[in-house]
Amino acid sequence: MKLLRSLCLLAFALAVLLASSAAEAGVNVVATTPDLAAIARHVGGPAVQVTALALPTQDPHFVDARPNLALALNRADLLIVQGLELEVGWLPALQSGAKNPKIQAGGSGYLDASQLVTAQDAPAGEVSRAQGDIHRGGNPHYLVDPRNGAKVARGIAAKLATLDPGGAAGFLDRAQALDREAADLATKQAARFAALDASKRAIVVYHRSWSYLESWLGVTEVGAVEPKPGIPPDPAHVAGLLAKMRGAGVRAVVTEDYYPTTTSRLLADKSGAVLCVLAGGAGEAQGYLDHVRDDADRLFAALAR
Repeated sequence: MKLLRSLCLLAFALAVLLASSAAEAGVNVVATTPDLAAIARHVGGPAVQVTALALPTQDPHFVDARPNLALALNRADLLIVQGLELEVGWLPALQSGAKNPKIQAGGSGYLDASQLVTAQDAPAGEVSRAQGDIHRGGNPHYLVDPRNGAKVARGIAAKLATLDPGGAAGFLDRAQALDREAADLATKQAARFAALDASKRAIVVYHRSWSYLESWLGVTEVGAVEPKPGIPPDPAHVAGLLAKMRGAGVRAVVTEDYYPTTTSRLLADKSGAVLCVLAGGAGEAQGYLDHVRDDADRLFAALAR
């Protein structure tokens, strides 16, 4: 009888401990990219636990579908994807392995953040693999513009409110705060880039990730190191691009830190441009707007020299 009572007390203690842990955890959010994760942390505050599937130094087109990522999805209440086929090569396998109906496309715990913004660069006509890594719905790298990040923040707040109605006011307040900060950042950065002579705003990119930033800051893209998205450059393409860079007075070769820099550095050295390496995603302890600001500051420094 004493043993039974002890077992009952132990079971009760474990139940209380598990319930307490679950309450502390709040809404379990998984985001595919570091920037989405940073926005979700900002909006969710203490009511959410957020995991990013891709690392800041990892190309989000190519993430290793490891079992621990499927486990994170299995436990998720909400999955936020960048969409526009950015994760098409790796996320479906993880969703299938997660055995979590909530985070499947169309589920109660699924949010495609690309539906919250206006996509750019959608290709016209037929799309084939011969064109490289083309995204049929448009360019998925929309979070390089803080105004899009603000739109995503508001969408995340609305989605979280459906999962945790008691926290709705806090989610909205934090999303609105990010909106105000993003608008201020966007205005100030655009003004100082506009003060640069137009001849100083020509860039070459490694991958066509920067069209939203170019529209925001009035920067002109002369060409890309990749002849087609996702295709490594060959000598003929590099030679032609170098001639174009010299003719256009390109000031910077812009690349994310997860891409190889050998060819980009060669082009910069031969043309008199600067190699400008920008962070591909917010660091784990870094805010989304801090990441966007840092990238804009680095680019401005490269162009204004």
